[in-house]
Amino acid sequence: MSKPVIVALDLDNEKKLNELLPKLGKPENVFIKIGMELFFNEGPKIVKQLSEQGYQIFLDLKMNDIPNTVYNGAKALARLGITYTTVHALGGSQMIKAAKDGLIARTPINKDVPKLLAVTELTSISDEVLHDEQNCNLSMNDQVLSLATMAKKAGADGVICSPLEVKNLRQKVGEDFLYVTPGIRPAGNAKDDQSRVATPLQAKEWGSTAIVVGRPITLATDPEAAYEAIKKEFN
Repeated sequence: MSKPVIVALDLDNEKKLNELLPKLGKPENVFIKIGMELFFNEGPKIVKQLSEQGYQIFLDLKMNDIPNTVYNGAKALARLGITYTTVHALGGSQMIKAAKDGLIARTPINKDVPKLLAVTELTSISDEVLHDEQNCNLSMNDQVLSLATMAKKAGADGVICSPLEVKNLRQKVGEDFLYVTPGIRPAGNAKDDQSRVATPLQAKEWGSTAIVVGRPITLATDPEAAYEAIKKEFN
């Protein structure tokens, strides 16, 4: 079974979405990531519509609030037919557990419970920002390892992390965990606003469970061809 390549849809309205989606291929062959831009502009209805059309969906809202609020938010998301969703690991173990409990509580009986992924450190965070702004004295690798270990104990199904950190995490956190990695750029592509990046082939070799790719696909002259090429490289 092939590992997922998830297309980040960094769009802010349904018109742009409807222009792009047909260029990616048949819904059953496409795994998409919906983030804040689209969700905050179009609301949960667009997520449910896309799920019903056959798309697999990673709903990336990075919940981070007190446990009760996150529990109720997760219950609402569980009804939308999504495959993955996210919380910030920095919200703590009680919040992560509350999110998982909320997903379990409201997922329809005949559906799979969405996988809960904890965001460790954003791939835009550099070592300097970690130390100077977050006042964290750990190295990036140690900080990510600490957050991933805590998230697993709290009931998360996996983490969002940089591909550079996956090999170490697999060895120390375990194989029975999902390692979903953004910051993917095919060879020759610009890094844009990402600080810690890798190619699809490197992500494969280092053990990513799934990769998230945005602009190299969505801004390509032929998005479907770019998508299929990255799928082939990753698998």
